[in-house]
Amino acid sequence: MRKVYFILAVIGAILPYYFFTSFLIEHGLDLNLIIKQLFANQISTFFAVDFLISCVVFWVFMFVETKKYQIKEWWICLILTLTVGLSMALPLFLFFRHPYIHEHQHNQ
Repeated sequence: MRKVYFILAVIGAILPYYFFTSFLIEHGLDLNLIIKQLFANQISTFFAVDFLISCVVFWVFMFVETKKYQIKEWWICLILTLTVGLSMALPLFLFFRHPYIHEHQHNQ
């Protein structure tokens, strides 16, 4: 399962950044345009709000699991959520968490 998490993290970085790079090539880093297009209509607003709430839920989950299993790499996923996105940060956190869970299960 750990390999699947890693593959999903790679896909979660490549696919979103393909579209972001296309936007940057066409418009440059125009933050006003990014915000305008992000909240352009009810559907895009729905996805933006859903994503933001999902990020908060992930951070709560990550911090609870980090305390429970003493996961050292959690901070990488926090940074990735803010720089790449949840689509990379979540599967990478699950990748990092996997051996801690197995170690915890064997110690019980």
